Amino acid sequence: MKTLHAKRINITLPEQVINRIDRIAKKGERSRFIARAVEFYVEENGKNRMRALLKEGAQKHAARDRALAEEWFVVESEI
Repeated sequence: MKTLHAKRINITLPEQVINRIDRIAKKGERSRFIARAVEFYVEENGKNRMRALLKEGAQKHAARDRALAEEWFVVESEI
């Protein structure tokens, strides 16, 4: 992950979360670890949201899509 510009912020995390971060992140790399974790979460959340939208659309239009496929099957059978 390339950081073009970093901005210092003040956040509060539960002590248990900080302890977990400190067990995984190297000394002095908390910020980098948290940034990567947030990026991963945002990316995965976006993927999951897209999957949900695609599934919802497929379910919503299933009858229409099935009817179109049946119509085209007849047309292709005649060729």
